[in-house]
Parts: sequence; C-alpha cells; structure tokens
Amino acid sequence: MKVKVTMQDIADRLNISKNSVSQALSGKDGVSEETRQLIIDAANEMGYIYSRGRKSTEEEVGTFAILASEFAFSKRNFFGEIYLSIEKEAAKRNKRMVIQSIDKHSSENLILPPILLDQSVEGVLILSHITNPYIQAVTNTGIPTVLIDHHHPDLKADSILTNNRYAAFTAVQHLIELGHTRIGFIGNIQFSPSYYERLEGYRLALYQAGIEYNPIWVIDRVIEEMDDVFNAVQALDKQPTAWFCVNDGFGFLINSVVYKLGYRIPQDVSIVSFDNGQLSRITTPLTTTMNVDLSYFGRKAVEQLFWRIDHPDEPFVEILLPSNLIVRESTQHPNTKR
Repeated sequence: MKVKVTMQDIADRLNISKNSVSQALSGKDGVSEETRQLIIDAANEMGYIYSRGRKSTEEEVGTFAILASEFAFSKRNFFGEIYLSIEKEAAKRNKRMVIQSIDKHSSENLILPPILLDQSVEGVLILSHITNPYIQAVTNTGIPTVLIDHHHPDLKADSILTNNRYAAFTAVQHLIELGHTRIGFIGNIQFSPSYYERLEGYRLALYQAGIEYNPIWVIDRVIEEMDDVFNAVQALDKQPTAWFCVNDGFGFLINSVVYKLGYRIPQDVSIVSFDNGQLSRITTPLTTTMNVDLSYFGRKAVEQLFWRIDHPDEPFVEILLPSNLIVRESTQHPNTKR
C-alpha cells in the first residue's frame, strides 16, 4: 500500500519549514518564486496529492500549540478565560489547540516540547512570561509565534498586550480627580515588563497633574505575599491616602494591610487595582479596578497568528488592547483630616 506523502515529508526532504510548503502549495505569498517551484517539483516527484482549486485536507485541520509556565497555568481565571477564547477562535478556523506546560527545569535548560522539534504544529501562542531565553529558543525554530501579555526588545515575535501605560494613567487619574495627591504605587516591576509600564503610567499621571513624584511611596520590588507587603507598607513614615496596585492580587493584599493598620476603606484610604479578576470582586469593599477583556486577548492572538503565518516576512508588531476603569466602592475623595 502506498504511503500518503504529507507536507511534512516534503519539508523534511528540502530542509525547510512545513509552513513554507503549505504557502507554496496553496499559492499564498510568503515564499520566493524559486522556492515555490522547488517545493512544487519536490511534491510532484514524491507523489503528493493536492488540489490547487481548494485547500488540501491536510490544511483544513491543523494544530496550534499554546505554551505557558506552570505559574501562568496556576492563575486559573487568567489562563482559563484566555484559553477558552483561543480554543473557540481556533476551532472556527479548523485548528485544534495543544496545551504544553513549561516547568522550571525545561525553562532553565531550554528543553522544547517534542511537538515543536518535529515541526508538527503550524503556529505557537505563548501565554505570559516564561523566560526570554526560552521564548527565543521557541522563535528560533522558525514556527510562527505570537506572545500574549508579554514582550521584550530582545524577542522577535508579535505581541498582544494591554496598553499598560495608558491604563495605569487612567487608574491614577481617577484618584487624582477625586482629590488625592498622596498616591502610593505597589508591585514588583522585576516580575514583568507590564508592571514596569504601569509604573510609567502612574508617573505620567502624576506629572500631568503637577503632583511631585515621591519615591518613598513607590514600593516597586516587593513580592506578592502578605508578610512582605505588610512590612513594606508598615515601614512608611507617612501613609498615602490612596494606592495604585499593579494587579488585583496586590490590591487584595493592600486591602488587608490597610485594615490591619487601623484604617478604613475608602474613608481613609482608597484603592485601585488592575485586571478585574476574582480578587477584586471578593474584597470588602469591592475594589475599583482596570478591566482587561481576556477573551479579546485570545481572539486577537489567534487572528494575529493566522496573519503571521500568511506574512512571515513582515515586521513584527505589538498590538495594544484597550482597558476600562470599573469604579466600585474602594475609592472616594480623601479624608482631609489625615
């Protein structure tokens, strides 16, 4: 019985990517005419069966991989909502998703999943931050890759991001409009470029309002743990009347710390956080937060990955998604007696 020749067989013979074979045989742009003819000649010689009038059966159902660190997987609400939208959008386009968790050992030793090494996937989505060297190892395979909620100057890949600077600016501007001038910042900017960008947005809002930047109220290298946050805030000689927190986790911790220090929310201290996750909805009072549409993240990521597959030589782009402020009970005008 004759064995069916696949696009991967042709790619292996010519030592090129399966994506290039797909583009050549389907008549899409992205490969030179010389390469296209080479691929067509090899396909004919090997007995590959396809129809130029429609997509081949092999093209109709393909596979994308989604990679994420164990930490990202542990954030169930964050990962789950993005993944569901990715899976739904990919299914519309006849692609199935393969999920791969990257543990610390694999990350540190740059051990890639077998599905990337054997070129059995057509595209890769990387959710949040693993490590830059690991992401570089993934992009070095030549498989089209899109990053979700992460970017870095050293990484050569498209990115889907929240507009962190403008979103943070909006959050802090809300506090300023309420009358706050003693506004604290808390987060760990070493953990993610997104958090550093939110610090920049915080500073921009102060600058535009003519409020002097006070580094004493900027806690930007604290671990997201209760003891660390409590010790950092308690050590301040003078407490802010409002806090901008880089995510809902820090917002939840600041809420607890403020009460432990004997202050009321929002009568004495206002709090704004970021993400509109579950933690912002279970605090007392409910936390004002910047809303991030996670399902939109997933849809845009899949859309961009298809675009990248069809345009492999175009410059890499960063797509900034908007967010909106959800005002809840944790913010009000400052207590002038403090």
